[in-house]
Amino acid sequence: MFVPESLLAVYCVLIMTASVSGGWLPSLVRMTHLRTQLLMSFVAGLMLGIAMLHLLPHSMHKISSASHAGGGVLIGIITMFILLRAFHTHVHGHAESHEHDHAHGHDHGHSHDHEHSHRHDHDHSSHEHQDNESQSPKSHRLSSKPLGWLGMLFGLGLHTLMDGVALAASIAAEAQHSPWLGLAGLGTFMAIALHKPLDAFAITSVMSKGGWTSAQRTMVNLTFSVACPIGAIAFYFGATQLSNTDALLGWGLALSAGFFVCIALSDLLPEVAFHDHDRLKLTTALLLGVALAVGIESLPGHNHSILPPTHPTQPETLLDEDVIVSSAT
Repeated sequence: MFVPESLLAVYCVLIMTASVSGGWLPSLVRMTHLRTQLLMSFVAGLMLGIAMLHLLPHSMHKISSASHAGGGVLIGIITMFILLRAFHTHVHGHAESHEHDHAHGHDHGHSHDHEHSHRHDHDHSSHEHQDNESQSPKSHRLSSKPLGWLGMLFGLGLHTLMDGVALAASIAAEAQHSPWLGLAGLGTFMAIALHKPLDAFAITSVMSKGGWTSAQRTMVNLTFSVACPIGAIAFYFGATQLSNTDALLGWGLALSAGFFVCIALSDLLPEVAFHDHDRLKLTTALLLGVALAVGIESLPGHNHSILPPTHPTQPETLLDEDVIVSSAT
């Protein structure tokens, strides 16, 4: 028998495992800029697909109002944008070392000399920077501060709690439609599980540049990994205990759709704005992520239809007409 609570527990354990593994990536895999961007593009495509094909339709089904669902998505986008702006949480593409950033085969039309400071003139948007300590990319500004990772951890922790809300709302909403193999919220789970390693990787990379020990990075990594399960469990059991569960689930799904859209675009748009390399590879990865979302949403058990408003039945109309005729006679 399908038990949503058990499925939620399994999802949470798997997400924690993925998050912890992501935090260990710097010591296990040489995450070059291209590898990171390919993974980011794939996950962003998956998140966009799940947001538009799963979270938003389900929210409209629960709220029964397209305008309210759209408003929830807008609130989610703005909330996540403010969070990203305040804490500079998404630096996935710059978390690896500066040497890796410039050694992945991009055709910038200039050479690099890391023995002394010099300026680079990029063809895209006159984006100039130096390779010295005084003027460097965002991740290096963060890593130059002993506690620069703390703001990133707090911001990513908040948006990971929101990911937990999305997971719990998806499971609770889809569990009512006999999902494929009982895997309610499968698409949302996959999007979160694939994105958490990138977040944990960003945190531990900045900590490593700040000189923090392996034991300290592991402790922070484990702490970050429990944020999503906390959000998921709190929302699931809180929502199911209230009388107006459908409305709360609907708003949770709409907000989550906004979160997913903003997170995905924050990963995609900087690469489009500042780089024109590997466009075919990155676009293919994006489309593969969208295709996976479409495939998941095409599985049996996905019902996003909204019931039409009820109309008076014909006998009642005839009865009203009979009353009018009899009163007139």
